[in-house]
Formats: sequence, C-alpha cells, structure tokens
Amino acid sequence: MLARHAQTLIEERLRVAPAVVLLGPRQVGKTTLARAIADARGDSARYLDLEAPDDLRRLADPARYLDAQRGRLVVVDEIQRAPGLFPVLRGLIDARRRRGDRIGHFLLLGSASLDLLRQSSESLAGRASYVELGPIDARELPAAGDPDLERLWVRGGYPESLLAPDDRTSLRWRRDLIRTYLEREVPFFAPRLPAATVERCWRMLAHGQASLLNQARLASGLGVAASTVTRYIDLLADLLLIRRLPPWSGNVGKRLVKSPKVYVRDAGLVHALLDLGSWHDVTGHPVAGASWEGMVLETLLAAAGDRFTASFYRTADGAEVDLVLERGTRVAYCIEIKRSTAPTASRGLRLAVGALEPERALVVHAGAEQWPMDDQLTAMPVRAAAEALEAEAG
Repeated sequence: MLARHAQTLIEERLRVAPAVVLLGPRQVGKTTLARAIADARGDSARYLDLEAPDDLRRLADPARYLDAQRGRLVVVDEIQRAPGLFPVLRGLIDARRRRGDRIGHFLLLGSASLDLLRQSSESLAGRASYVELGPIDARELPAAGDPDLERLWVRGGYPESLLAPDDRTSLRWRRDLIRTYLEREVPFFAPRLPAATVERCWRMLAHGQASLLNQARLASGLGVAASTVTRYIDLLADLLLIRRLPPWSGNVGKRLVKSPKVYVRDAGLVHALLDLGSWHDVTGHPVAGASWEGMVLETLLAAAGDRFTASFYRTADGAEVDLVLERGTRVAYCIEIKRSTAPTASRGLRLAVGALEPERALVVHAGAEQWPMDDQLTAMPVRAAAEALEAEAG
C-alpha cells in the first residue's frame, strides 16, 4: 500500500471531531486506507461495509449495535447507501458528548460527494469533519523521477491502474471501472438518466479536457436539451469524476470569461475514455497537453487543500493563467502548467500576472529543475510546486 497523505489528516481529525467523513470516488483507496486506520487500533475498532449482507444485518437495530461499540472507532463504508443512519449517528454523538466522550467515534466512507454532503449536513452539522481522498498524486509516488511521473500521467492515480504490471492490464482495469460506474453507480444515483448517454457525455468531456464548458455544443452532440446536459455533468461531478474550475471573478476592469473549465479528474480515465493505452498513444494524441494539465492541476489542488479558493483567469484580450489560488481577498498564486521541460512564458501569462499581481507566479513544468525566469516568474517542477503549496497551506 502506498502511503497516502490523507491518512495523517484523518488521524488528526479523529482526535478532535466525533465523526470524520472520507469522500472519494470508487476504487480510489478509501477502504484500504480506512482498514489500515482500523487495523492499527486492533480490537478498538469495528469495520462495517454496507454492501455486505452480514454487516447490514448487524445494523438492523443501528442505535443498539452502535451504542454497544462505545469506546471503539466504528468505520462505516458506503454510508450513502443507508441515509437513515445519519439521524442515529447524531443521537449517539450527542449522547456521548453529554457523557464527556467527544471525539473519534465514527469514520464514514462515501463515494458521492454532493449526495453524501446533503445527507450528512442535515444531521451531522457541527459534528463531522470532511476529508477528500482523490487518486494518487505526484506527491505520493514512491520515489522521485520522471518515469514515475510519466506513469502516473499515462495510467492515472487509481492504485490498481497505476500499480498494474503493464499498460495493457492498466487500461483494461480502467475500462472495467468505467463500465462499473455506468452499470452500477449511474443507475443507483440517477436511475432516470440513460447510462449510454452519460457515457457519451463523459467521452465528449474527455475529448474537450481542460476546455471551457460549452453546454450548447454538448447538447447538440448528445441530441438532448442543455438542461439535461447539466444533469449529466452534475452527476459526474457528484461522483467526483469531473471537476468544474470556475473563472476568476474579481474586478480588474477586463472582460472576463464566465464559463467554467471542465476536467475529467483522473488523466488515466481521460486516456481510457479515448482508448489511449500507452505513453506513445498518449503523446501522439491532441489531448496530451490538456490531460497533463489536468493531472498537475489535481496534484496542486490536493496539496493546497481547503485553505485556498481556486479558479482560472482568462480575458477577451488574451490574458490567461491556468490556476489562480486566493486566500481571503489576496491572490496568493498564479500558476501556469506546461508539459515542456524548458517552458517559456507567453504574452497571455504575463498579462494575467500583471493584472492580478499575485504574491507568487509559477510555471509548473515536466522537468526536474527550478529556476527564476525573471523578476515575476519562477519555473518549478510538479513535486516541488505541490510541496510548496502544501507547506503554505499548513
């Protein structure tokens, strides 16, 4: 098992919060991580999988069973499949608080962010802390070096895909994951949406990786109304499979782009949706630069955590930067992402930096060296940039 940065964060949250909700897409490693946390506690932890009939039977009377586990950490996997548990958990947490037992009761795992947040926020407001686990990112690779980063890019960060013995096995695993989502998750979370059309939408988004969302174009290609496209995109975002990065909305006296950029969040899934199985397939395809941008973006956002507000900047006169990170009212970072190992700064980037006046401006590249490009810009490798963000985010 690769060491995951989220494990330390989860352990810290369990020391101060009655419940921790671990969000993440299916097969990203939530169960492996939660079992490792539970196993380290030995008999002081219980693990329940709500997709297992035996564990469901244990929760036939959830209040009685869970109350009997007082003093133990109870891990509940696939919690969104039993929304009726949330009011029970609220009552147990409140009762234990009154007895002075305030922290580390429950670790709840779920695969759909908005749906789970909606269910839990009503019952666990002020009682739960939330942690998101994404695919493995560049900070979590076992050793530094371009081959590992290239493999992460081509195969993506799902552990079974990244660690597969060869590219063919990796691609087959990702195709199977896509099929699982379409045959199982889509009918569960959105039974009225046709899985075949959701798949076509997903593939179209992969072709348009890192581009502005154009719902009219998607609707035309799918033969549906624009409002229906919104439902498809909402579902894929809810399942943590795509990201909508909003445009920067501050006032700089410029005509700003108003549409979000859309990313399939895992580069390996981008490539599987486009039937690209190897490094040669990927580097020869027009999506290569955009899928690299998406992979690096996910690494940087995971490192930044929730301490920054993320957006991109683009104006009608050509000023553009891939990622803007703000803290409060100040622009902390402007970050441009380049596939090159020897990047140059475009006119659009310099215009954006001049308009936003960030505290730091980085060009994050595919090489291994860091150097000042000029008084404003610093060229920085992916890992180094992520580590800098993580250190500042605290």
